Amino acid sequence: MEYIDYYKVLGVDKAADDKAIKKAYRKLARKYHPDVNPGDASAETKFKQVSEANEVLSNPDKRAKYDRYAATYGKDWEQAEAYEQARQQAGARGQRGGAGEDPFAQYGGNPFGEGRSYTYNSGGQTSDFSDLFGEMFGEQGAFNGYKRGGGQRFAGADVRATLQLPLAEVLEDRKQVVTVGERKIRLTIPAGVSDGQTIRIGGQGGEQVGGKRGDLYITFQIANPAGVERQGDDLYVAAEADVYAALLGGKVDIAAPTGAVRINLPAGTQPGAKIRLRGKGMPRYKAEGAGDLYAVVSISLPQNLSDEEREYLTKAAAARQATQAA
Repeated sequence: MEYIDYYKVLGVDKAADDKAIKKAYRKLARKYHPDVNPGDASAETKFKQVSEANEVLSNPDKRAKYDRYAATYGKDWEQAEAYEQARQQAGARGQRGGAGEDPFAQYGGNPFGEGRSYTYNSGGQTSDFSDLFGEMFGEQGAFNGYKRGGGQRFAGADVRATLQLPLAEVLEDRKQVVTVGERKIRLTIPAGVSDGQTIRIGGQGGEQVGGKRGDLYITFQIANPAGVERQGDDLYVAAEADVYAALLGGKVDIAAPTGAVRINLPAGTQPGAKIRLRGKGMPRYKAEGAGDLYAVVSISLPQNLSDEEREYLTKAAAARQATQAA
């Protein structure tokens, strides 16, 4: 049973909050993304590990289950509750001669108990526990229809996928068809979904014979256009102004992801100044309203001045020096 330390994969402490986990995931996802490392199998493997770790640790329910069971059940931690429930049901029915007898006694007892390694013998061939677990829980990790004396059937395996979208495509609700295995699934992507966010689509995961399907978890990777930074629901966009508009005040047009915007610069605007436009940022995820848009001002200086411009600026500089000296 291979134990994967998801905290170690992301390089965070076990007490890390959601913000720290999200930050670590974004950093590593950008570093190992296949588009950044074309043809690098090692980077692709690391990217998958990082995505898997984020999917678990960013989901409160999965994280709690992982923290509780992973050290004991290894890579099969997601099926731990199913195993324990099945054992309790079998014990309550008094199967195989005793109310508390292990339902897997035929395999040598609880394969997870007391931290021991486990093998079983079938038809003269010895196999490790992962094979046994595969027989009981199926290749996808779902409990294969365990049902004795009216026992419960369990859902199929959860399926995880990554969907890459440009920022422009999450400015409003949009319908998308995604392919999972051989199935095409129609879904609506809510406006405002953020980079690294995972959403759950119930009943669209792996199929379980005689049971219900698992769930589909989609993690989004949202690419910002050049010159645009997103912080939560707020957008920061570069706004280039000439020196005259910055000194005297004026209007500057910027191409924001949410549409073209004209901003008014007050006289004396400094480089790096942020002009705030309320409600012009990203739509709030499954909520009313939108964040704000911040135009971050940069100032472009003129080149190849004409004689007239040079004379004017020389006089303006002299006048300013005289004023400051007075």
